[in-house]
Amino acid sequence: MYVSASLEKLIENFSRFPGIGRKSAQRLAWYLLSQDKSFADSLAESIKSTVEAFKPCSKCQMLSESDPCPICSDQERDTDLLCIVETSADIQIIEKMNEYRGQYFVLGHLLSPIDGYGPAQINSEILQKRVDELMPKELILALKPSTEGEATMHYLWELFRDKVQSITRLSTGLPFGGDLEYSSSNTLKSAWERRFRL
Repeated sequence: MYVSASLEKLIENFSRFPGIGRKSAQRLAWYLLSQDKSFADSLAESIKSTVEAFKPCSKCQMLSESDPCPICSDQERDTDLLCIVETSADIQIIEKMNEYRGQYFVLGHLLSPIDGYGPAQINSEILQKRVDELMPKELILALKPSTEGEATMHYLWELFRDKVQSITRLSTGLPFGGDLEYSSSNTLKSAWERRFRL
């Protein structure tokens, strides 16, 4: 079947979304083309304005419309606890548990030299400054239990083991290789409550 260059580019762009394969991307592209043009214009404007409005918080690197972000600005958050996550989306998932009232830090990536992600790419210098500023009693490593996640947790443990009283990670109730995003609230809550020291 012939696909024009512009349609192919649209399909490729949709394919970049997590969990979207080529078939799903094709369905999305054809659906968009079949709608009234005003829908595509509204979607494009919404994407553009939202992407331009959100920037990394200078303190925790969470994507936010304000700097510092609402969490870093909240004086009632517990500064003795610092939870380290991979993405901004992970913060929203943890917040939904209503179990945690500490601070966060977003790495942006996990260590993966083969993909070009080393210590500089996971904001390690900014994280070290944040730890020095907050002086938390506990670092909670809420990272997925994958090869990259394990390597990142080991690196962070080496980096902060002499600076922080306790470094914990979520229990292995989370499946190896699984994202926080795809874990049920009960599974995540259980893994959170049973976190253990490294």
